[in-house]
Amino acid sequence: MATLKDPQILQCFKNALANWRYDGFTTLTDVAADWLDNEFPGATPRDLAHLMHGYLSTGGVIDQQKETRREWTTHDYHYDFRIPYAGRTLYIESRLICEKLDDSDDPIIHVVNIHDA
Repeated sequence: MATLKDPQILQCFKNALANWRYDGFTTLTDVAADWLDNEFPGATPRDLAHLMHGYLSTGGVIDQQKETRREWTTHDYHYDFRIPYAGRTLYIESRLICEKLDDSDDPIIHVVNIHDA
C-alpha cells in the first residue's frame, strides 16, 4: 500500500468530500450501494461521504494503488480508504474523477466497492 502523497490529488479528495451535504460529489456503483444498503440499512451515499469526510479531515489517510485489473485500465490508479466505523474497518475502493488537477473545484469520488477490511 502506498499512501497518497500528491497534494493536488489529495486536494481533489478534500474538495469533493467537503461537499458531502450535496448529491453528486460522491457516487456509488450498484455493488457499493447494495453493500451499504445490506450492511447499514437506511444509510445513504451522503452518509458515506460524511463518514469519509470526517475520516480524512481528522488525519485519515488514503492509499493510492496502481490499477492493474484489465476492466479498469482506463484508470491509472484507484484510491482506498480504510475507515474504522461501528466496531468494523470499512474498506472503500474509489476512483477520482477530476478533469484538471490544478482546477480541483468540482471533483467527484466514485465509490466502486465497499466491504469489511
